Amino acid sequence: MGNKLVIVESPAKAKTIKKYLGKDFEVMASYGHVRDLVPKEGAVDPEHGFDMHYAVIPRNQKHVDAIVKALKKADALYLATDPDREGEAISWHLYEILQERKLLKDRAVHRVVFYEITKQAVNDAVSHPRELSTDLINAQQARRALDYLVGFNLSPLLWRKIRRGLSAGRVQSPALRMIVEREEEIERFVRREYWTVDAQNAKNDTPFKARLTYYAGKKLEQFDLDSEAGAEEARRTLLDAAQGTLTVRKLEQKQRKRNPAAPFTTSTLQQEAARKLGFSTRRTMQVAQELYEGIDLGAGPIGLITYMRTDSVNLADEAVAELRELIGQRYGADKLPPQPQRYKTKSKNAQEAHEAIRPTSAMRLPDELRGHLTHDQARLYDLIWKRTVACQMIHATLDTVAADLEAGEGSGHLFRANGSALRDPGFMLVYREGVDDVEQESDDRLLPPLEQGERIELRDVLAEQHFTEPPPRYSEASLVKALEEYGIGRPSTYASIISTLLAREYVELDSRRFIPTDVGRVVNRFLTQYFSQYVDYDFTARLEDELDEISRGEKDWVPVMREFWDPFHELLEERARTVTREEAVQARELGTDPKSGKPISVRMGRYGPYVQIGTRDDEDKPRFAGLRPGQKMDSITLEEALKLFDLPRQLGTTPAGDEVSSNIGRFGPYVKYGSKYVSLREDDDPHTITLERALELIEEKKRIEAERIIHQYEREDGGKVEVLRGRYGPYITDGERNARIPKDVEPESLDLAACEKLLAEAPPKKARRGGAKSAAAKRSTTKRSSTTKKKAKAD
Repeated sequence: MGNKLVIVESPAKAKTIKKYLGKDFEVMASYGHVRDLVPKEGAVDPEHGFDMHYAVIPRNQKHVDAIVKALKKADALYLATDPDREGEAISWHLYEILQERKLLKDRAVHRVVFYEITKQAVNDAVSHPRELSTDLINAQQARRALDYLVGFNLSPLLWRKIRRGLSAGRVQSPALRMIVEREEEIERFVRREYWTVDAQNAKNDTPFKARLTYYAGKKLEQFDLDSEAGAEEARRTLLDAAQGTLTVRKLEQKQRKRNPAAPFTTSTLQQEAARKLGFSTRRTMQVAQELYEGIDLGAGPIGLITYMRTDSVNLADEAVAELRELIGQRYGADKLPPQPQRYKTKSKNAQEAHEAIRPTSAMRLPDELRGHLTHDQARLYDLIWKRTVACQMIHATLDTVAADLEAGEGSGHLFRANGSALRDPGFMLVYREGVDDVEQESDDRLLPPLEQGERIELRDVLAEQHFTEPPPRYSEASLVKALEEYGIGRPSTYASIISTLLAREYVELDSRRFIPTDVGRVVNRFLTQYFSQYVDYDFTARLEDELDEISRGEKDWVPVMREFWDPFHELLEERARTVTREEAVQARELGTDPKSGKPISVRMGRYGPYVQIGTRDDEDKPRFAGLRPGQKMDSITLEEALKLFDLPRQLGTTPAGDEVSSNIGRFGPYVKYGSKYVSLREDDDPHTITLERALELIEEKKRIEAERIIHQYEREDGGKVEVLRGRYGPYITDGERNARIPKDVEPESLDLAACEKLLAEAPPKKARRGGAKSAAAKRSTTKRSSTTKKKAKAD
């Protein structure tokens, strides 16, 4: 055991670092966060300076105990968690726990940070420790307190007003709003027809196209040709005017430069991995974490990329020097700019001590590492390596040509042909950046050599119909980009935001695009109507900026919390009093039931969206019907709603004469035969299921029930005793008592007398009690003030 104890988050990281530090150091993992707010009301106390009550996370208690045991044998502690707010908070929580246990009195405590897990970086960090950063800790505490206060107070209101299981979040809710608003924009969109007219040309048997841009001397706007008749008339006019040739009236030749993209930040890596690799944000961060923490290349694990949570596009000088050496060797000196490329970080809070995400050594070529990496690791490393190398290469140079071709002398009918050729690919030899939702023009579309005044063969004029398209739904890449542009959340939180929206079933993915569900729309409308300020994009972004100011020591965190909490709490209490459940579920009137004359509405219920005939004030109870798969609250029509009340459907009878019907109940769709029920499968619809299919399901259930029965005995009083195969093994039941069968007894060997004896010894079934909960919940043992009053000394 070394006499210096180093703490990191993960065992993989610990294994890599241990290799570099030698026998005097013992490296252990905290396995992530060691403490969190106690999971109950009052964990953050606004009445007492936002005092925060923490407890050791139960699953990590054993890891904390192991660290405590190891520290007793060490004379120095090195806190080497990640170099961001989360990492600083983990180190601080561990420091506080050890301080409470009086284990730091005679031991030096060091905070060390590094941005890549290489021998030089780790040893440099250990040689130059610092103190724990109060500013970063307070910024992280403020973020955690805000998220807790919003979630712990707003979510229960959603439960009371709409349905249980819903949640709201400080950053999650604006992200949901973004997706819902895009969907509403798509639904409002009205398609418009327009036509384009293209000339099919050729010179020396080389075909090329040109688009009509001026018609009779007037510049052609998108909707000037909006019908087939108009487009066909223009086509005939152009053919008559051209008489088989077009004249080159104007030529423009230019050189265009395209510069490489900056090296990856967390956000741009998530976007490109989504576009190019099809990775979710969570998958991208998981694989990047593995590459950062270390991969065994044969001589022990080594970190392959720098820290993957960063807003910076800065590159270390030594990394740039290595990249320039690699580019010169691999691609030639002519692909190197005279001076290194420097990129400026857009984020106001980016710390230039951080670097962009890059390979720890560009000399580790992707193809050489492929045998040591998983498929996902290899693909992501290849992406990072290429982007980093390309960012230090020269720009790409393109030759562009634009030609205006006239149909008929002085007609004013002009077609434009565009072409380009790649003169020097520059950085494109290695990497091209992806784009969202835009068709990229081909860079290698060539035009034949043209000269001003010459006549070109016109082979045909084609008119093509188009329709305007609505804005595209958000993909993971475009959502991350939008969140970053609005300043909502931080790149390290995007994966958890998206995972929460999917887990809560507020959104679903269709062809890797986000679509809001009915419950997502209801929650969003409730929040935007009654808590509009707190899902406002600018408000959320300003709050993020204030958290950044706290992290830089420019603001005290408690006043920021107070400024947020007081008006939020006041509004919360007011909305709880004044907003009715009827208003919250956002019932939409569809029309009148032709049979009863009662109103028909669609609304959100405890078990999902449903249609209701009548109201609570009616003498008769309202009738209810759940929506069918694919039906939406916002789009269901009166006619579609009425069809939902065709249930129950009478299907016929079983061979034994029992009536068979289909319906939807509290626990989903089912078939009823006699007094018994069979649940329908996912692909069965109670509105369309046939008698033949229903009988199949009934027979299957009878077979399963028959296989459960080992023995059936009739009592003299008419009662029944059964020996059954149960979920947890065979047992005996008479309906009032359940008796276990001893392990040394074969269930098949039991007669009625043996069953009666075991039943007599069994306790009666317990009566069910609604909502009873055990009071034996563990109490939290740790309570800490939220203000960070002291620093860990770096001795």
